[in-house]
Amino acid sequence: MSRFTNARVGVLLGGVSREREVSLKTGSAVIEALTSLGHTVVEIDPSHENVQQLNDAKLDVVFNALHGTYGEDGRLQGLLDWIQIPYTGEGLRASMLGFDKVLAKHQYSVAGVPVAQDLVVSAADAEAFDISELPFELPVVVKPVAEGSSVGVTIVQTPELFAQAMTDAAVSDVLVEQFVEGPELSVVILGDRVLGSVEIEPVRDFYDYEAKYGEAGTRYHVPPRLSAEDIACVEEVGLAAHRALGCRGVTRTDVILGPDGPIALETNTLPGMTNASLVPKVAASVGIDFPSLIGQILELAACAEEGGYGRQ
Repeated sequence: MSRFTNARVGVLLGGVSREREVSLKTGSAVIEALTSLGHTVVEIDPSHENVQQLNDAKLDVVFNALHGTYGEDGRLQGLLDWIQIPYTGEGLRASMLGFDKVLAKHQYSVAGVPVAQDLVVSAADAEAFDISELPFELPVVVKPVAEGSSVGVTIVQTPELFAQAMTDAAVSDVLVEQFVEGPELSVVILGDRVLGSVEIEPVRDFYDYEAKYGEAGTRYHVPPRLSAEDIACVEEVGLAAHRALGCRGVTRTDVILGPDGPIALETNTLPGMTNASLVPKVAASVGIDFPSLIGQILELAACAEEGGYGRQ
């Protein structure tokens, strides 16, 4: 039996992060799907008065479509736990861990999930950091520790490009990873089961923000153009990463199939639901249409009272 029938659902979208535009697109698609399922939708673009907004709306449940800072990093989740409104996506702890790439990689390592060698440089030291201090050779991937949607991520192939990449990524502390060559895949988990995976073939050199959401173009292969054995190995790593963070909802873990096997890159705990997003593509490949996917995500909504702090 459904937990939420003809519910009053607050869809949080927009917000103040660098991913506002993507969040608005996700939220719009979610609103259309929830309406088609018979729910009453209250659209909320949060402000600093969002506690009052949420209380005034008299919601049964929140569908979180707020990508990026505030919506995806645990802060909103803690607020919703406090005022006891169940919400979609991950709980406070899993959201915090997933948004911070260093914390996430620590959790992966503890759980035995394979990761690439890395070095963390503070934001204050990033601009002056010398490439000679790296414990591994180029190429490397330079990325902000706490940003989503590949914002500020660069593959550095030559020393001349390193300094600019560090500056671009210094919106937070900077993670410098040894580059692993191989096909990139995203593994989609819903609840605690693998829905499937997609192989990402960017037209650009790297699957960055522009490749995801701009006009540069990206080819997607569902299922991936790999053997069944390789796909199973990649999806096993994706599920292990999801579990290592204590996730409960829908996630998308990026995995590189390197020469020595799969390497987990990061887990997106609030994946996009736009027409360019990967989760709906994978769901469609296994017979789950978009409204049904949104309905299943809604069914997994919870707050801390229901699930506890560790695995909400």
